[in-house]
Amino acid sequence: MEKNIGNIRKEYSHAQLDLTSISKNPIEQFKIWLEEAIYSQVNEPTAMNLATISSQNRPTSRIVLLKEVGENGFIFFTNYNSEKGKSIAYCPFVAIDFFWPELERQVRIEGKAEKISTADSDAYFKSRPIGSQIGAWASSQSSVIETREILESNVIKYTTLFKGEINRPPHWGGYLVKPDKIEFWQGRLSRLHDRIVFTKEDKDWKIERLAP
Repeated sequence: MEKNIGNIRKEYSHAQLDLTSISKNPIEQFKIWLEEAIYSQVNEPTAMNLATISSQNRPTSRIVLLKEVGENGFIFFTNYNSEKGKSIAYCPFVAIDFFWPELERQVRIEGKAEKISTADSDAYFKSRPIGSQIGAWASSQSSVIETREILESNVIKYTTLFKGEINRPPHWGGYLVKPDKIEFWQGRLSRLHDRIVFTKEDKDWKIERLAP
């Protein structure tokens, strides 16, 4: 292990980003970058850091998985009673960060989270593996449990209970993050990175370059 982590450095030279080549629609630009991340087989291309504000007005973050991206924003799924769910209920404004180190790229997103329709949550829930469906019932996410055995006992309980189609738990579903700010970051030499930011103004997006 490097004794002085301050000496760890990496030069970025994979690509560049400028206003002439970037899409004028940040959602479409994100889709381009996501497709390239998937094609390049980066590790967990849909993993994103989701930051929220708790009822104690403290920031907290965790990694969740992006499940859909469309013209209205970014969708992920979770337990509504989890720490993140309670934080979103308290303050719906969130921040998302994607980091694809293999491509020397980062995308930072800010916006407002809201629950998607029950029909859309039901549809996605039915597409999940049976084990994941059972897990949504078995785990009281973010609550304290004394032992792992309690969780495993719940899995057995719900596996026995559900013999046919498993309905979505009412406490589990999706959130749509509607962005009002999206920044694309491309690593460059000497820490002089490219940063292009989109800011929502009414129905249009203002595009600007930021100093690194």
